[in-house]
Amino acid sequence: MPIIVQVSLLLLLSNLFMTFAWYGHLRTLINSPWYVAALVSWNIALFEYLLQVPANRIGFSVYSVAQLKILQEVISLGVFVPFAVLYLHQPVKLDYVWAGLCLLGAVYFIFRSP
Repeated sequence: MPIIVQVSLLLLLSNLFMTFAWYGHLRTLINSPWYVAALVSWNIALFEYLLQVPANRIGFSVYSVAQLKILQEVISLGVFVPFAVLYLHQPVKLDYVWAGLCLLGAVYFIFRSP
């Protein structure tokens, strides 16, 4: 499997855990004390790190740190927008499109030939 596919899949899964760790408690633990939400989030974030660290280690064999970071941000927005709309019932905003276009520009500039 190509490295970009391995890295992208690991970062996709990592971002799913990250998004639930950072924002899932806003729906599920809203009536709990903040420290309960923090402890639950830390436990979820462990799985994020178990995927994110290998993704970056594998990716660093081929890509620069900047390229890995931009890839992670693109995947993060790709995970966050559906999560916000479907799970947290946030309205769809045109700003999501503009942010996505800005990230596509970032991808272009960071991955273009040196």
